[in-house]
Amino acid sequence: MFRSSIYKTPDQLRLMIEPGLATAASLAAARRKIVAGASTLEIDAVAEAAIIARGGASNFKLVPGYNHTICASVNDEVVHGIPSTRVLEPGDIVSIDSGAILGGWNGDSAITVVIPGGDPAETLRRQNLSRITEGSLWAGIARLARARHLNEVGDAIQTFVENEGGAIGENYGILTEYIGHGIGQNMHEEPPVFNYRVRQKGPEVKPGLVVAIEPMVVMHNPETYVKDDEWTVATTDGGAASHWEHTVAVHARGIWVMTAEDGGAEGLAPFGVTPTPVE
Repeated sequence: MFRSSIYKTPDQLRLMIEPGLATAASLAAARRKIVAGASTLEIDAVAEAAIIARGGASNFKLVPGYNHTICASVNDEVVHGIPSTRVLEPGDIVSIDSGAILGGWNGDSAITVVIPGGDPAETLRRQNLSRITEGSLWAGIARLARARHLNEVGDAIQTFVENEGGAIGENYGILTEYIGHGIGQNMHEEPPVFNYRVRQKGPEVKPGLVVAIEPMVVMHNPETYVKDDEWTVATTDGGAASHWEHTVAVHARGIWVMTAEDGGAEGLAPFGVTPTPVE
């Protein structure tokens, strides 16, 4: 049984707007820096500067033992990659996860970028992987707008990945060990948000529910291991990976993507969903 505390009040939802926008700003700054020749430490620096400029701070740095603003995962790395002096190269697929805390409330979001260049065929495969992973995120958010129970989101994500991957002849794998989560005064809260079908219905979708939806999709085999740094999660077969995430609020008038500057309007348009601002 899920406690009613997973549902935020209208006042609390309003307090989550600014940390969401600070998170979005950090990823916009990171995206501009994801180019061949840049290091992931340089991307970390610009992401942190963007959060500070909006009056926030990195919530990733509040995680015991972690000292960076972002996680930077490259090629076969799926999530939790540590920024370093590693220099990015043409054709790399780079996932950046970032979060901000402001006024005691949190935002959490992730993007994937494929750097132009490299082998044309492999670059195209990686671009398709990122495109379909992002599309599955928006499919999940769109389902949340209409859902009665939270676990309908995972069904929408898996269906999108299977259908779109099958259409281009790819059998993608969805990670099951790493999933989305509730978010509020803590970056990770109840309830779990699955990126795949499960038998349980999950909590009721009603005003006040705020969740971070984050599909992690890989080329074929979803098995992973943790590297020797004890943080970075990578695919066992060396296949490329993509990670997309948004913090999404359900409120009395609809849904609003807290970590998108337009509230999710562009991403949701293909699904016939129009987000409504939190007031």
